[in-house]
Amino acid sequence: MSIISDYHIHTKLCGHAIGELSEYADQAIKTGLKEIGISDHAPLVSHENPEITMSFYDLPVYHKMIEALKSEYSGKLLIKFGIEADFIEGYEDKTKAILDAYPYDYVIGSVHYVDMWGFDNPDEQDKWKEKKISSVYRAYHENLQKCALSGMYDIMGHVDLVKKYGHRPDEDITAVVEETARVFKESNVAIEINTSGLRKPVGEIYPSLSDLKIYCAAGIPIVFGSDSHAPNQVGCDYDKALIYAGSAGYKEYALFKERKIDSMVGL
Repeated sequence: MSIISDYHIHTKLCGHAIGELSEYADQAIKTGLKEIGISDHAPLVSHENPEITMSFYDLPVYHKMIEALKSEYSGKLLIKFGIEADFIEGYEDKTKAILDAYPYDYVIGSVHYVDMWGFDNPDEQDKWKEKKISSVYRAYHENLQKCALSGMYDIMGHVDLVKKYGHRPDEDITAVVEETARVFKESNVAIEINTSGLRKPVGEIYPSLSDLKIYCAAGIPIVFGSDSHAPNQVGCDYDKALIYAGSAGYKEYALFKERKIDSMVGL
């Protein structure tokens, strides 16, 4: 079997991706995918940063781009409307307003901030020297849980992104991950197997295999995403992702439509 979908693809509008959407679509077809989801970074609700997310003014442009792509590739590749939105505590109303403004097939919830510190931002890495790593992991998981419980998201993105630069907790946080899995199940969200970690300093898929086994045991559905920021990354390392999912105990993965799981596909 093979994976037929890639639900984590970005566009130039976010300020740190390259290439035209048609190039992403062509690569998807070349790699044998049947559907892709465009899920660029929604505008930040706490502050503006055109280098990492779309602006509010980009949203209508974003949707027109995807509509044009759907039309161009009709009959050749199924295109899903997605978006990736940061969870930032205290800004839930503003985030919900953005997500309710347009129809989506799915919304990816991501945590990139702990107490307004961009822990995965290369420009903010010095702050790790001031932190107890296990405390950062715990705070990160608390935000993941709040993100899921908010009810605004369908898929939880790269759910151990905190390891991006190779920082590992200095104590056992298995119980924390198990609690996150419980909350995900209660919140009826899926998680993604995100292959972009293989292209980062940590050199490992998100989430770790040990964490993924916990999520599988809790009955959390999965989707697959490359987190592409360049056309040649679409479907990247899916051969490894397929084996990875099976090693964790998964036998199927989800496809989304109109904010719900539309079907399950066997691995």
